Amino acid sequence: MTRDTPRRRRPILVPVDFSRHSVAALDWAADVARNFCCRLHVLHVVHDPEDRPGYYQRPEADPNWSVEAAAGEMLHDFLVRSRAEVPGLALLEAGPGGDDGAFEHVTSELVLGVPVRRILEVAERIDARLIVMGSHGRTGLSRLLLGSKAQSVVQLAPMPVTIVKAPRKADG
Repeated sequence: MTRDTPRRRRPILVPVDFSRHSVAALDWAADVARNFCCRLHVLHVVHDPEDRPGYYQRPEADPNWSVEAAAGEMLHDFLVRSRAEVPGLALLEAGPGGDDGAFEHVTSELVLGVPVRRILEVAERIDARLIVMGSHGRTGLSRLLLGSKAQSVVQLAPMPVTIVKAPRKADG
């Protein structure tokens, strides 16, 4: 593994599923990245679309539609929305010198495959210092049926993993 030097800042990997828990993870990761002067690598893994029917919206009349294009658009929209919700993300994107370093410290990637496996592969490929991911915190039958990607990543990752949950929504 490479040691940190001023020239070699290892990134923080943030796998996202576009949920409010992913926004919370991105917020937490942006704060950590600013403190460690490193970049964020935002990842979305496209799993089998049959696994989640309707997750990637398919326009009925568009013959050129693809899951990858739809997921890429969703990732882009998520990052745009997150800039408004995560103040630290905009600061991180601007870099230490202001607007001239925009987007230098935040990269994004879309990959196909089994989420846990691909998260671990990307973390290794980019030599991530840390993985920060959101968790829905399912329990009981839904956890048994759906599994926990976050728990699997924690168990299998060779680097530290932080799991972030969004605050509960206020009733009303």
